[in-house]
Amino acid sequence: MKSYFADFAAFFPGAAGSAFAPLALEIEDQSARHSDHAGAVRSDGSRGETHFHVRLVSPQFEGLSRVERQRRVHAALKDELAGPVHALSLTLLTPQEG
Repeated sequence: MKSYFADFAAFFPGAAGSAFAPLALEIEDQSARHSDHAGAVRSDGSRGETHFHVRLVSPQFEGLSRVERQRRVHAALKDELAGPVHALSLTLLTPQEG
């Protein structure tokens, strides 16, 4: 069985920092907005930390399409997205856009 970070908001800055060298990073736990559907319940029966919005500004995104930026973030987070995180909304910007 894989081990997942219990606190995605604490985990993400380290993962993003090593992969994307962010100039700005905002993480919003939106789980409470989705508490009425099955995706809000984790595999252990607990609730919360299942839905997030992340705003990330990084020079690593320069020259990349919006889709490619998302692919790279999803690849960096593949284990977390296979586990406790049910939904991840991303706003990924270059320094000029952010």
